[in-house]
Amino acid sequence: MNQLEDLLQQIRACRICEEHLVLGPRPVLRASTTAKLLIVGQAPGTKVHASGKPWDDQSGKRLRLWLGLEPEVFYDESKVAIVPMGFCYPGKGKSGDLPPRPECARHWHQQLLTLLPNIELTLLVGKYAQDYFLKDKARPTLTQTVTNWHEYLPAFMPMPHPSPRNQFWVKHNPWFEQDAVPYLQKQVKQLLS
Repeated sequence: MNQLEDLLQQIRACRICEEHLVLGPRPVLRASTTAKLLIVGQAPGTKVHASGKPWDDQSGKRLRLWLGLEPEVFYDESKVAIVPMGFCYPGKGKSGDLPPRPECARHWHQQLLTLLPNIELTLLVGKYAQDYFLKDKARPTLTQTVTNWHEYLPAFMPMPHPSPRNQFWVKHNPWFEQDAVPYLQKQVKQLLS
């Protein structure tokens, strides 16, 4: 077993924050040393928790549309690594799911990212991923960070969350689908071809 496979096995057996998880632990992620695209989202929702397959919901459909990827390419972990900020479903809050549990990033992310040497583009889906990866370069709001997406290239592409709940944001920021999405599709196609 190689180092990455060993680490993924440890992560999938992780119980660090079990006492805080209403549905119990079920870490959901995918990674390979050959992956060139890394997608960092928030945390699995209930549907993904049930299936164990990342982005296996309406948000995933929109994300694949934005990327211009068919499911068979999106789920090819030799090309696309999917590492959320929190690996398990965090539970329900007042206006949607709770934030990702912080233990995952603190305990696992650096170890994992070190073993993904071929990543050329990291998609930062949502404010939690943007704040973690961009640190002081992230703007105060998601909209400000995503509006300035050019500044973070070629390593990072900040994005809004593709959730149907985020339809208001997408509708009020049409430039994202008009300008950023075509650029993203072109980059992803070149990267994975």
